[in-house]
Amino acid sequence: MTPREVIEFAKKNKVAIADLKFIDLPGLWQHFSISAAELTEDLFEEGIGFDGSSIRGFQAINESDMLLFPDPTTAMLDPFTNMPTLSLVCNVKDPITRESYSRDPRYVAQKAEKFLKSTGLADVSYWGPECEFYVLDDIRFDQSYNYGYYYIDSQEGFWNSGKDEKPNLGYKPRYKEGYFPVAPMDSLQDIRSEMLTTMENVGIRMEVHHHEVGTAGQCEIDMRYSTLTKMADNVLAYKYIVKNVAKKHGKTATFMPKPLFMDNGSGMHVHQSLWKGEKNIFYQTGNYADISKTAVYYIGGLLKHARALCALIAPTTNSYRRLVPGYEAPINLVYSQRNRSACVRIPMYSKSEKTKRIEFRTPDPSCNPYLAFSAMLLAGLDGIKHKIEPPQPIDKDLYELEPEEAAHVKSVPGSLDEVLNALEEDHDFLLQGDVFTTDLIETWIAYKRKKEVDAIRLRPHPYEFALYFDI
Repeated sequence: MTPREVIEFAKKNKVAIADLKFIDLPGLWQHFSISAAELTEDLFEEGIGFDGSSIRGFQAINESDMLLFPDPTTAMLDPFTNMPTLSLVCNVKDPITRESYSRDPRYVAQKAEKFLKSTGLADVSYWGPECEFYVLDDIRFDQSYNYGYYYIDSQEGFWNSGKDEKPNLGYKPRYKEGYFPVAPMDSLQDIRSEMLTTMENVGIRMEVHHHEVGTAGQCEIDMRYSTLTKMADNVLAYKYIVKNVAKKHGKTATFMPKPLFMDNGSGMHVHQSLWKGEKNIFYQTGNYADISKTAVYYIGGLLKHARALCALIAPTTNSYRRLVPGYEAPINLVYSQRNRSACVRIPMYSKSEKTKRIEFRTPDPSCNPYLAFSAMLLAGLDGIKHKIEPPQPIDKDLYELEPEEAAHVKSVPGSLDEVLNALEEDHDFLLQGDVFTTDLIETWIAYKRKKEVDAIRLRPHPYEFALYFDI
């Protein structure tokens, strides 16, 4: 829609409030709302001010004034407000220079798409993330000087199989056996269906939903692939809808990579492909898995830069509770057709050119999708540019390799601290086309070290008392 069309749409739907959304650096939507009377064409041209110093990863207090510019193509009716509300995703600009803000993650994604076109290699990249999440019934957590704990509960949790629920009906997925059982074992069918149809109602093309492997309500709902910035917009809308539909039903949803001990973590496997005109440049029939040499080099770039990429695609301390060696986590820096134990998988469901893509399995949904998709694209393009050959594909179960063979398979690092160090050492590929800036990368690393790595380092872990209290 154009600005004028947005205004007409708002009038037609008797909109009372316009909600302006943008994303902070770590990856959460922020917003404020204005009267529909203020929704004018001038708003799209002149922007509206806000305090950038109060947003994580943005401005210092002495340079706090910033501007939001609504993107008319993102207009949608908010499905959760009582008052008719129009939602608009915005870009951030500097009020003095009127230039796009280099730390605005959405601007980074737009630059990544522009850079891809400038290479002449492809016109467009397509992205299909598979976001996993848990729908829970109760979550409590607290930390103080003399205590620290979390407590998770779910009616589906197998730990409740002996609880007196007056009555306990017994249909609770066993640990690691939640994949695809029908109702009544799968108690979340209607909630997921409501999530999916709500997403469709706001214009997101959807494909499939199902219960995932974990007990206690692990779920997956898949979106139809789209272009980079648009898909990142969709991921934020997806999270917003999942959380609010869950809340409507008296439940809570989390995209934490590893909320449960000894059951599956939640990943975000990301399908990606490059197209020039009507041609999928990742497709070449007759080659291994029917992928082109270009796709192989793209994989080479992902694997070469995987350690640094993890700082953006698995960017929390909790991410490394999921990415642990020996637990079927996608940590092995190899590629394979069909094999889900490799970092990069080539899906083999179809022989069609239009479905040929690669799937990078290491990312998780705690990431900022604008930054994560952009970083993966730049790593892949660097692989193509420098013709980086990945290790030979391995079609065996990587967890059953002989020790001599396993020794040659490299893996991603095991902590946020390590991957931040890797990003510090290896980020030139992100500076291509000025997509990322040195300032943005330094800000990201400093924020993550101070607010997350050090915050966890300083606090005793509850299980340390079981290990060490009697020393």
